[in-house]
Amino acid sequence: MVVMAVSFTHHFLQWHLVYAYYLLLAFLYNTKHKDKRAHPYDAFVSYNANDEHWVLGELLPKLEDEQGWRLCLHHRDFQPGKPIMENITDAIYGSRKTICVISHDYLASEWCSREIQVASFRLFDEQKDVFILVFLEDIPMQQLSPYHRMRRLLKRQTYLSWSRAVAHPDLFWEKLRQALETREDPAGEHLRLCVGDGIPGERPDQ
Repeated sequence: MVVMAVSFTHHFLQWHLVYAYYLLLAFLYNTKHKDKRAHPYDAFVSYNANDEHWVLGELLPKLEDEQGWRLCLHHRDFQPGKPIMENITDAIYGSRKTICVISHDYLASEWCSREIQVASFRLFDEQKDVFILVFLEDIPMQQLSPYHRMRRLLKRQTYLSWSRAVAHPDLFWEKLRQALETREDPAGEHLRLCVGDGIPGERPDQ
């Protein structure tokens, strides 16, 4: 019975337990640092390695070099030797905002899923507007159906669409700047900053 229970838990509940463990870490981190208002970073950038060329070639030069924001990036700012999930938790809670660069590769990534889960926990725990979703691609809404948190975030949080900003890149960067400047408290305005109408990939009748 014990062997069967352990096998069942490992096979079916492994990642639920891992997720619960890291949510607990996030809770403990938040409790420990809740009275510290300063953040060393303006935004943590959550992205898939396959989209790194866009982050380093487009996002980083605009936000850091031109607009003067301080970003936290995996390859540059994570501490060597520290467990990856501790690095993720520190980065999310050490930044005013979390910018999620959404693509098909991002949605398929296990580590990106962990990052958005921890950031979601912070959002619901602190009730602060800490999310900015940037869609690199138009993604049909049915493909987001397994990602219930993301669907809820699309209804109430800031998002932008890079794929729709080709004709108006300056507007895209201005909207992103505004999103980084918005207040974090619940009474602050939840801007829907899509260049175009509707959720990326969603039909007007949905």
